[in-house]
Amino acid sequence: MTIDRLVELVAAQQPCVVLTGAGISTESGIPDFRSSGGIWAQYDPMAYATIDAFLADPVKVWDFYAKRFDMLATAQPNDGHRALAELEQRGWVRAVITQNVDLLHERAGSRAVVEVHGSIRTSSCLDCGTILPFDDVVRLLADEPAPACPSCGRILKPDVVMFGELLPEAAIARATQLAVQAQLLLVVGSSLEVYPVAGLTLETLASAGASRSSTAVRRSSTHAPR
Repeated sequence: MTIDRLVELVAAQQPCVVLTGAGISTESGIPDFRSSGGIWAQYDPMAYATIDAFLADPVKVWDFYAKRFDMLATAQPNDGHRALAELEQRGWVRAVITQNVDLLHERAGSRAVVEVHGSIRTSSCLDCGTILPFDDVVRLLADEPAPACPSCGRILKPDVVMFGELLPEAAIARATQLAVQAQLLLVVGSSLEVYPVAGLTLETLASAGASRSSTAVRRSSTHAPR
């Protein structure tokens, strides 16, 4: 897939929707998950990224997330994020569906962002429902290994989707709607190994029943996960 061919597709097949994964954020200094040097090469996802692991030992899980929060607090959008925001502003991209929780699309200026795996924007108490914004959680982590709910004392859970949890219903419904309506689905920085999000490409291709020109295109960033 050449840049020239990609430009032709974006111009000819509208609406265009973009699906992004961890690979788009590596140039912002955020490791991906599945490459040889990715996060899962250092941390067992079953021990640190499942809802069962969190419920069993939230302090251990926060040892993993605290390091990520510290990194994400200073991460800045890169040219990839900014390019997608500009394409949206110019009317060439309808929306960005992202598997990322890092908020970098939003910080780059994208407005139509669907976060199918949640985000670091907030953390919530599973007992009393108290919700704290990112900056408050970062302040708590400066003094404690895990952020406690200010109302009841239970350890907060970051509002990201862990393995074993359902995806946010409204987000996956909107993502599916966008994929079905798209004439072009551009995949950037995703290994397409995690379902049901990986299945969005099939939704776009299946919609070719109504319009035979529907296309799903995968374009890797320089450091895309393998």
